Amino acid sequence: MAEFGGNTSTEDLSLPKATVQKIIGEILPKDITISKEAREAVTELSIEFIGLLSTVSNDIAEKEAKKTIASDHVVKALEELDFHNYLEIINKVLVEHKELLKGKEKKNNKFQNSGLSEEELLRQQEELFKKSRDRLNNTVS
Repeated sequence: MAEFGGNTSTEDLSLPKATVQKIIGEILPKDITISKEAREAVTELSIEFIGLLSTVSNDIAEKEAKKTIASDHVVKALEELDFHNYLEIINKVLVEHKELLKGKEKKNNKFQNSGLSEEELLRQQEELFKKSRDRLNNTVS
């Protein structure tokens, strides 16, 4: 097997077996099973693909004098590797991810916009925890 980047060979890398099995199970029809050898082959090929995509993405980032691989670099790597049929789905996932991040930013801003200090927010949180513990203890007794 080839080596990607650093000192770690692909033999040292793995993907969680349960995750691989779950992905395969969701894709295949229910009446189809996959042998252990086939699942291991899918896992090894996935590791190779991730390594290749990471290497090409890194090369693109380096050409742009960037130290962080951005999603744009991954999209360009897919194009460079002629995986054009994956571009539509990756762009859809990126849009969904950005929307999810916006929601998280709004949640964080809610606390920032509360006008309360972090200490005050922590005090209120502890007070709520105490009330909850007291309610729990009163119902158990």
